[in-house]
Amino acid sequence: MSPETLFLSDLHLTTARPRSVARFLGFLAGRARGAERLYLLGDLFDAYIGDDDETAPNRAVKQALSRLAESGTSLFFQHGNRDFLVGRGFCAETGCTLLDDYAVVDLYGVRALLTHGDLLCTDDLQYQTARRRIRTDDWKRQALAKPLWLRQLYARWYRFKSGWDKGSKSEQIMDANPAAVAEVMQRFGTNLLIHGHTHRPGLHDLTLDGQPARRAVLAEWTEARGHVLRCGGGGSIDVEWIA
Repeated sequence: MSPETLFLSDLHLTTARPRSVARFLGFLAGRARGAERLYLLGDLFDAYIGDDDETAPNRAVKQALSRLAESGTSLFFQHGNRDFLVGRGFCAETGCTLLDDYAVVDLYGVRALLTHGDLLCTDDLQYQTARRRIRTDDWKRQALAKPLWLRQLYARWYRFKSGWDKGSKSEQIMDANPAAVAEVMQRFGTNLLIHGHTHRPGLHDLTLDGQPARRAVLAEWTEARGHVLRCGGGGSIDVEWIA
């Protein structure tokens, strides 16, 4: 195993993005092999409606993840706003360990906080209200009890509504709130935060309690290229783009 850990988020895999799907499958079969750990920080799928959904590209993605896990790479999955219905079945099939919405991990001596990123967008009150409603166990249980075809119809409607809602919101509202970023890093006692969701990639240096800190934001995968954050020995961070 290579002493490196890889991070991805916001792939939004769907049959409508065949190049992204092919790139990710190639990544799992190639670049990711030999890495010590791979973290998937949410929105792996554009819409995930339950572990019983075997429509493309779900089956191929699950099989590729399973093969990577069998090769020795440890896999971790964190819910995003598009795939929060990923459950125990998915984890059993792929070998992924499911993380909480906030997870603290050791990156070669550096304490890092991982999250999808939507909880940091505290200015988007409409989204945060809806999130609290649909992320309860009761809501998810009722949703998963519905027939698969009905869930598929709902997913199409949700994607349309999500795009419509974004068009009426400012970029500032949909970005991470600086005060929320500082609060959560201080709460968990970390000077490194890694997240996605905002689709605004970058490495941001900041100061917390007089100490240097960093926020690493992952990019959305597109049909043109993919984005990988690599952490090596000593907590060094590099960004890789995959064509």
